[in-house]
Amino acid sequence: MGKCAYTDVIFDYCDVLLDWRPRLPLDGQYPAGVVDMFFDKTDEYGFDYYDAMSDSGWSEERVLADYERHHGPAVAWVFRVYFERQQLSLYDMIDGMPTLLRDLDADGVRLWGLTNFTAKYVHAAREKFPWLRLLRDTVVSSEERIRKPDPMIYRRAIERFGVNPATTAFVDDKAYNAEAATAVGLHGIRFLNAAQTRARLLPENDHR
Repeated sequence: MGKCAYTDVIFDYCDVLLDWRPRLPLDGQYPAGVVDMFFDKTDEYGFDYYDAMSDSGWSEERVLADYERHHGPAVAWVFRVYFERQQLSLYDMIDGMPTLLRDLDADGVRLWGLTNFTAKYVHAAREKFPWLRLLRDTVVSSEERIRKPDPMIYRRAIERFGVNPATTAFVDDKAYNAEAATAVGLHGIRFLNAAQTRARLLPENDHR
């Protein structure tokens, strides 16, 4: 097991491994006010709602049709442009995380993914950032049609990966997702930054 405190580590993707910036596909395509409206968090049927529905398994066509029903065809076109340029939101990997993945892998730790994301996005991220290929497998919410923090998606990951929860860490930027992992027997760690997470996973090697 090397010097890691765990045999296996399961990582969330967005804001843990990936610097996800959903405004980037629309920046420069529309005036800032239009982009602000599209990402308005007070809109009951706004971007956040349909992003969650995408992560739950809705197709792009279903999202566009439902969004148009609430907002009309002109505004729905903005969402269509977002989908066409969606991969631009995969800005980079979070600072320090490629090195942490490499060091854990070198220590013999098995690495996995569990993400509220779409399969399309996960495949695009793995193509763009080769370090993600150190993850042996990823459970993706859109394929399972279950999202964190539903306990079932954690159990599904445990079963598919064949890990022992008692020696497996789960890293997520959202406290409630980390707590839900702990509730099913994993060691939930809330991600703040790469240095803090390294100190939890590689306490004897945090000088690297």
